Amino acid sequence: MTLNGHPDSYYAASANSAAEHPQLLGDELADVCIVGAGFTGLSAALELSERGYDVCVIEAERVGWGASGRNGGQICSAYNRGQDAIAGMVGGDAANVFWEVSEQAKELISERVEKYKIDCDLTWGYLHCASKPSHLPGLEETRNAWEAAGVAGLEMFDREALRDRLGTSVYHGALRETGAGHLHPLNYALGLSDAAVSNGARIYENSPVTRVVAEGEPVVETARGSVRAKYLILAGNAYLGNLAKPLFHRIMPVSSFIVATEPLGENRARGLIRDNEAVCNSLFIVDYYRLSADNRMLFGGRANYTGHEPRDLFADMGPRMLKVFPQLGDARLDYAWGGTLGITINRLPHVGRLGENTLFAHGYCGHGVALSGMCGKLMAEAIAGTAERFDVMSRIQHQPFPGGPVRVPMLALGMMYYRIRDILS
Repeated sequence: MTLNGHPDSYYAASANSAAEHPQLLGDELADVCIVGAGFTGLSAALELSERGYDVCVIEAERVGWGASGRNGGQICSAYNRGQDAIAGMVGGDAANVFWEVSEQAKELISERVEKYKIDCDLTWGYLHCASKPSHLPGLEETRNAWEAAGVAGLEMFDREALRDRLGTSVYHGALRETGAGHLHPLNYALGLSDAAVSNGARIYENSPVTRVVAEGEPVVETARGSVRAKYLILAGNAYLGNLAKPLFHRIMPVSSFIVATEPLGENRARGLIRDNEAVCNSLFIVDYYRLSADNRMLFGGRANYTGHEPRDLFADMGPRMLKVFPQLGDARLDYAWGGTLGITINRLPHVGRLGENTLFAHGYCGHGVALSGMCGKLMAEAIAGTAERFDVMSRIQHQPFPGGPVRVPMLALGMMYYRIRDILS
């Protein structure tokens, strides 16, 4: 079921008015052609168009149709791997660049929301909650490492202090940060597209790409047109499919799901999350949730590696929410939806080149709201002649997922292992 060309979701139902962009018809030229109108592609398009480049964005569906318009809206800090692990891969100096990129990724959202007056309910504050007592030392280590890196506004809560902030007793404490938060992701994507178009970028929707030529002078082909460009950016993430075979086995699509309650009213909503922060737990198979601007609970989780959506998402996700907030047992669930994010085998973004003039970035492993925008900016910088940070990010060596045609069943078995580990930890 679709709404305004998007999968039926709370985000689609509450989306700002959006310009409709034409299909690609005929053959065109551009300085830069970008495949994918999600956060990565739109960020690159905005940065390049601001610099005066002739930019053409090709999108198979609508702007923000994929993960960028369906995700939990959580603006996360850092990466899925710690700084020590990153330093072990690329060295200490390069790891510092990774850190700076992740911190600037959040600042970039604020800057663009302010500059282009993007109406996307941007809100700051984030709680990392310990699902087990054994998880508290890890949160303490994170706080110490982040404070050593210069992060301010970090605070640890014990179980009782957290109970004053969250209307649940399932957690054993939390780390709060003021520099992360949440937003309405589809409205942010629509705002980025409007900003890019205002700077001269062209966007073509409903134009699935059938073939890309990444070597030499890049070419992008659709059923009804083509774009020949000086540079090509591949920004399809988990929805890129097999368009670029060297990338296909280095990124794995993973499904995640969200339910939205009816509007709860401000008093009841703030009884659940007092200060309107984004929240996640500390399990490998994570729950993430927040309040919407109209005081709904948006509750997400249940990572799925099989590619199959549960038959009844309401029945599947509702009990998961009620384990945390049993007092919502009488709240109607108005929306349930899923989407696909991209992960890599080492849980770090995959950034690089295919040929001299084709760049790509994907595999944000759940941190895409912030990192995707910054990676789009880094690709634009590289095209404009300042490739130092892009080159550092591309030093990570990404191996293909093992198993070839049976990689999905193997990963589903791996997910079962992590479910057991969450129970025993």
